[in-house]
Amino acid sequence: MKAALLKTLGVPLAIEPISDPLAGTGEVIVDVVAAPVLSYALEVFSGERRYPIELPIVPGCGAVGRVRTTGPDATQLQPGDWVFCDPTVRSRDDALMPDIVLQGWSSRGEGGKLLQRYFHDGPFAERMRVPTENAVRIGEIEPADATRWCALNTLLVPYGGLLASDLRAGEILLVSGATGNFGSACVAVALAMGARCVVAPGRNAQALADLKRRFGERVHTVALTGDETTDRKHMQQAAPGPIDCVMDLMPPSVPATTVRAAVMAVRPYGRVVLMGGVGMLGGPGLELPYPWIMRNDITLRGKWMYPKEAVTLMTGLIRAGLLDLGHFDVTTFALDDANEAVAHAAANGGPFRMTVIMP
Repeated sequence: MKAALLKTLGVPLAIEPISDPLAGTGEVIVDVVAAPVLSYALEVFSGERRYPIELPIVPGCGAVGRVRTTGPDATQLQPGDWVFCDPTVRSRDDALMPDIVLQGWSSRGEGGKLLQRYFHDGPFAERMRVPTENAVRIGEIEPADATRWCALNTLLVPYGGLLASDLRAGEILLVSGATGNFGSACVAVALAMGARCVVAPGRNAQALADLKRRFGERVHTVALTGDETTDRKHMQQAAPGPIDCVMDLMPPSVPATTVRAAVMAVRPYGRVVLMGGVGMLGGPGLELPYPWIMRNDITLRGKWMYPKEAVTLMTGLIRAGLLDLGHFDVTTFALDDANEAVAHAAANGGPFRMTVIMP
């Protein structure tokens, strides 16, 4: 089969034949129909982002395709089934604290390295091997729609945070980082889940206006000033009532004060979920006041990625018409043009934009 190989950091992907993957027990071979290209893929492939990957590797993160063959223990999957290849691979030998890797993309810790060495290659190829539980059925779709279903890759990340927050229909959510790629997706998912209102702060006036245009009166935008106290006040005033939950999806480059302004806008007895990157590049941490957390009975938790059932649940939101994949603009490339796809993704990132390789 043909694949795009990353052999050396800083060198273009090599498009060449490699051996077909073989399925063992607990594994599935999927014919890749569409694979999203993350906007920062070029930074990973150049070595600018020092991801712990072992080369050579067929890269990529997540895909939509059809089951080709299954291992002997599969009981539901059938050849021809449309599936989302969930890149979040969990080790099977510790149910309490599994090691987790993103197949074809990154790993964490020594256990993650071991797991990545086995479930190594990603979807920039005609076929890929995934754990059986990571080939999640999405139902029948038209082949032409496979590229839009790659939006699952983006939507699932904030969905994991919203599930962790126990967001309930009728509640008010504040999305810190609402004008970013994951933040804008979070707005869409929260509304699909029945949020009464989403408060969307940001500095990009055009992106804020676009959120309002797409989703209407249930989105209340706030232009950030950079002053922590002022911004917090404006967020609270924009909400039609006390803010029940805050979801932070800010990138590492954002000052901690910007994130803290949003986090501390939550009501007493409210919930906060942290999925962003404050402190990852050094500098001050979030530094939330202990008395504020304790006396206001704030629930504060971190969340990385999403639970195993999230793909099936989100597929239900899409099938019900509550979440419209039509919001996403997609640009496609052939596998032979993988390097052009990576460059395009770097230059054309942002809310509701996708670059997709179609092997």
